[in-house]
Amino acid sequence: MKESLNYYYNLNIADLEKWDYIYTFTLNNIEYYFVPFNRNEKELKDILSVCEELRTRGINVHEFIPNIFGKLITNVYNTNYCLLRPIPNNTNEISLIELMKISSSLVLTPNKSNLYRISWAKLWSDKIDYFEYQISELGKDKNIILDSFSYYIGLGENAISYVTNTLNKYKQTSLDKIVLSHRRIKYPNYYLNYLNPLSFIFDYEVRDIAEYIKSSFFAEEDALSYLKEALKEQPFSIYSLSLLYARLLYPTYYFDLYEEIMNKEEEEEKLIPIIEKANDYEIFLKKAYYEISKYAPIERIEWLLKKEL
Repeated sequence: MKESLNYYYNLNIADLEKWDYIYTFTLNNIEYYFVPFNRNEKELKDILSVCEELRTRGINVHEFIPNIFGKLITNVYNTNYCLLRPIPNNTNEISLIELMKISSSLVLTPNKSNLYRISWAKLWSDKIDYFEYQISELGKDKNIILDSFSYYIGLGENAISYVTNTLNKYKQTSLDKIVLSHRRIKYPNYYLNYLNPLSFIFDYEVRDIAEYIKSSFFAEEDALSYLKEALKEQPFSIYSLSLLYARLLYPTYYFDLYEEIMNKEEEEEKLIPIIEKANDYEIFLKKAYYEISKYAPIERIEWLLKKEL
């Protein structure tokens, strides 16, 4: 990979580290990341537009570095990569409230339509159908997944029904903004990840909020306090609050790891701490329902509300 970076970017690198699929190096006291690019070129054009708009608002983002041919995408060993120069102090954290303020300041416009992601029910349903096919074909030796898979598929299907009912029952209002969002938000939420342009999409405002809260739960944090904080920060319609609850229901935390295991990027045992918290997460979902219900009469899920605290 050093030779490829030297050829495509004219960079003479002494030390190159690899974290999963990301290469990192330091040159002249500047840190760089060589990151796989798994978006399409239309999306890249819109991502660059978002980066420019964020900079005009005083929000710096990681910078794309073109190769010697003037291209932002470089193909090495049949994989597309982008070279990024991260912002300084990128290990600082962005709080949930800061996240909400940044996201809500950048609303979807037609020229960013390639980054639009709001068809949750279809996306989730298609993903679950694929997972069920995949596990039937390739999962016969995955005992931990086989023992837990049906439960998380059930949670996912609950979330799909919840979204579908929300779309059928409520109308969007001016409060339901499509804003700058991310493929996935983790807790803690570092600038390194949050201001990575390759993660940018546009979606309902509650997407990042829900993912932050879910991730905080599995990081042993007080997820309910973060939910309360978000609800107090600004008004949400019943439409958005219903979507927020659907997103809390949908087990991205399990499915993301499942995909990494099936792609041989992680060991199956990584699922055990998540599975062991299933009961605690159900209790959190019950408490979350009552907290959100203080702001709007969202739909009940009876089996969760019957859960003993």
